[in-house]
Amino acid sequence: MCGISGFIDPKLSVEEANVVILDMLKSISHRGPDSSKTFISSPLAFGHNRLSIIDLSADGDQPMSYYDCTIVFNGEIYNYIEVRNELKALGYNFVTQSDTEVILAAYNKWGKKCVEKFVGMWAFALWDNKLNELFCSRDRFGIKPFYYLLKDGRFYFGSEYKALKKSPIFSSELNLDQISRGLQLGWVCYADETYYSELHSLPAACNMVFKNGNVVTEKYWEIDVTKKFVGSEEEKKATFKSLFMDSIMLHMRADVEVGGCLSGGLDSSSIAASVSKLFPEQQFKTFTIYYEGKGEVDERPWVNEVLKQNKNLVDFSYSPSQSEIPEGFENTLYHADVPITGSSPVSQYFVMKLAGKQKIKVILDGQGADEYLAGYMHSFYRLTGGLFKKLKFGSMLFEFNKHVGMQKFSLKKKVDVFAKSVYSGFQSEDALYQMEYKNYYPFLSNRSERNFSLEKQNGSNLNNFLYHLLFNTSLPSLLHFEDRNSMAFSIESRVPFLDHRLVEFVFSLDDDDKLSSGITKKILRNSMEGILPDAIKNRTDKKGFVTPGEVKWLKGPLNYLIKEYEHGNSDFLNKNKVASALNSFNNGDVSKANLIWRVVVLNRWLKKN
Repeated sequence: MCGISGFIDPKLSVEEANVVILDMLKSISHRGPDSSKTFISSPLAFGHNRLSIIDLSADGDQPMSYYDCTIVFNGEIYNYIEVRNELKALGYNFVTQSDTEVILAAYNKWGKKCVEKFVGMWAFALWDNKLNELFCSRDRFGIKPFYYLLKDGRFYFGSEYKALKKSPIFSSELNLDQISRGLQLGWVCYADETYYSELHSLPAACNMVFKNGNVVTEKYWEIDVTKKFVGSEEEKKATFKSLFMDSIMLHMRADVEVGGCLSGGLDSSSIAASVSKLFPEQQFKTFTIYYEGKGEVDERPWVNEVLKQNKNLVDFSYSPSQSEIPEGFENTLYHADVPITGSSPVSQYFVMKLAGKQKIKVILDGQGADEYLAGYMHSFYRLTGGLFKKLKFGSMLFEFNKHVGMQKFSLKKKVDVFAKSVYSGFQSEDALYQMEYKNYYPFLSNRSERNFSLEKQNGSNLNNFLYHLLFNTSLPSLLHFEDRNSMAFSIESRVPFLDHRLVEFVFSLDDDDKLSSGITKKILRNSMEGILPDAIKNRTDKKGFVTPGEVKWLKGPLNYLIKEYEHGNSDFLNKNKVASALNSFNNGDVSKANLIWRVVVLNRWLKKN
């Protein structure tokens, strides 16, 4: 895991290029404290801050050159050993033990299609001296960031906003469409857009070539949602387990110590318990954040269930004090580069801080599982709505009754869930999110025009929903915070659930393999039998990353955010109605706490940027 930056700018002298590339690197020094190097061959400049994970020697430093190509790379190619062995059999020789050299050799052999060979997470820029072009690529899910600027044939790229702000072509003009999406929907990224109009992101699963002053972007991977797995229940379970365990094995490859996040939920517990079973002789440190006090959710009892069954797990837990919240919030906001649209990233920041204190350089986390395994409760709307649309009323009522019964919903809530289920059965994901955008906080933004599009995929209502969670609505924002919070402490965060082979397999299954009888993530639960404690495997509550959150923090240690709010900094808001909501919140009405959080945090971000 590293920080990359670079540019092709014919307007800069070598001396000017050196100053700019060093400034870019300095701004993201936290991403790679182990070494920092540059490569300048005007008009090209590359910079790299290294966090040494594989091949800790100086041989693995970057920028790295091989076969008339030079690369800066952020991420990990987990199957680099297998790819290297394949290349060796084809006559290639290697002088390092790094995965970076494997990328260069793979590119030399297979060209741009080399990325299709990789299992991993990556963002890289590779200069091909023979073709006189820059080849850039980002992993299938966008786990690793890649931002760029292009103006008058001048091209700049980097791992974070911070690096691009050091570019002489950076513009601070705000992208009000993205600000509006963040306020209305909580998305901090969408497609190639960022919070700045001229700053772009290379989309997930895309390659990009810069040549002769222009960029051409092409998607290299897509999930085939029409592919169907044919086999028995036992074969499904065995296949999922095999793919998941192989992903864990690959994600544990490192020349430094690997640890894990552990919340007591199904996802992080599955990872920790699987590591324990696969590496029984190896101590595995896990990290848990909790909050004490009346009404707080403390997940340590669930964590202890995992620890009791896996003696080689050593958990470190911590409860942030009220006095620590402001500093934690401000640091999270600084590293995020974007407004924090909820309070959970602050808790995640404290998890990474705790791991950093134990000198962990690699951590495993459970991001992605909820998105394609139907872990979110509103997945039931799509399942039951889809059944209703197909006139399968018996099945629809069965699933509905199982869900509302298991969650112990009130009559009012049951009616609400039923209505939303039926409605979602006859609406596309695009229409549903457009409705949410316009009606969730209808007075929040003065920009009500359409500014996103969710294309319909083949397959069921549920699979359409899960597809967009992965690539558009939920996961991109979660991965943004995952990367920034971990890298704030020079930690490489790995997400084993986002092995593309595993995701492709799950999309080939039927809806009821993921969600049925009121049970989410059915295939994961079944596959973890004998590995997870029953108490965890049978959990039906969905907590998410619980924090004291928007209400208690805004009324307590983060109250200064409300006090500093000034209407003059938010011309795109309906000022009178936001003022009314703030007044209601201050007088005890917390029903719009999430709205207040987004408004005052945006205000804080604007002041800082």
